[in-house]
Amino acid sequence: MTLTYLEKTLLTILGVIGLRILFRLSVLVWRKLIAPNLGLGIDLTKQGKWAVVTGSTSGIGKEFAKQLAEQGLNVVLVSQSQTKLEETADEIKQKYNVEVRIVQANLTEGQAVYSRIAKATEELEIAVVVNNAGASYEHPDLFNNISEESLTKILQLNVMAMAGVARALLPQMFQRKKGVLINMSSILAIIPAPYLTGYAASKAFVTKFSHDLAAEAEPHGVTVQCIIPGLVATKMSKIKKPTWMAPSPEIFVKSTLKTIGLELCTTGYPPHFLLTAFVHSLQYICEKGALWLISKTLCNIRNRALKKSRKEGNVATETLVH
Repeated sequence: MTLTYLEKTLLTILGVIGLRILFRLSVLVWRKLIAPNLGLGIDLTKQGKWAVVTGSTSGIGKEFAKQLAEQGLNVVLVSQSQTKLEETADEIKQKYNVEVRIVQANLTEGQAVYSRIAKATEELEIAVVVNNAGASYEHPDLFNNISEESLTKILQLNVMAMAGVARALLPQMFQRKKGVLINMSSILAIIPAPYLTGYAASKAFVTKFSHDLAAEAEPHGVTVQCIIPGLVATKMSKIKKPTWMAPSPEIFVKSTLKTIGLELCTTGYPPHFLLTAFVHSLQYICEKGALWLISKTLCNIRNRALKKSRKEGNVATETLVH
């Protein structure tokens, strides 16, 4: 049977589309599954001798500090509580036999603090900076209900401190033409997040900031990576028992460290990528339906939190800092 010109053209177009889909799926499988599990990411021990971790005394930040120390890197812990810093430093030194320094810093205080961090680390060969410190709502709520103090703290930590720490520590990595900067964003930066509006918008800044900064840093031999996690079982998320979709900090960080250098922006943990893909697919099919589902879920969380607060005699909305 002889094909007409139109039929040949359609078959060619379908073939090209099919090959493109196959190529994109192959790249996806490579980046998400094969390359991380083969250990093809960046070897941080070849980037320098030290790791700097902000928000390092609990949750994800503390786990980053521990697992980087386990790889043999010395660690600079940056956090607000001197007591927790000393406790975390002792724990890491005893368990991993590495050098640990601490920098007590309230990152909401601005440039003076960033300069102090730069001064404390100026002679160190920094392999990796984990820009983890941040703040969120106590629970989902109307933007109008968030106090000015709480919103200011969210913006100072998630936006100003994120950029300030990067600006303080990148110059010496640029000079050595080595190093990795990891910025912690959130899945809420790329999906609808009503009732977490201020927090989600601040994390959207982190994602955009990381994308453009990565392009500037690459010619200087420095890697910038943005992590956009979903829920992790931490104090900040108020999830006490880890699940497949809300892993423990240990499992999340272990998975995330395998992705360094493989993707500019990643969830770090494959199930969180599946959640993102599901939401985006739902938005493509029915944008209003996706927004309704997420709004309903967050409203339910808000109502449960307010009910609990009323029982405890405390209905104030606060921020939780990690």
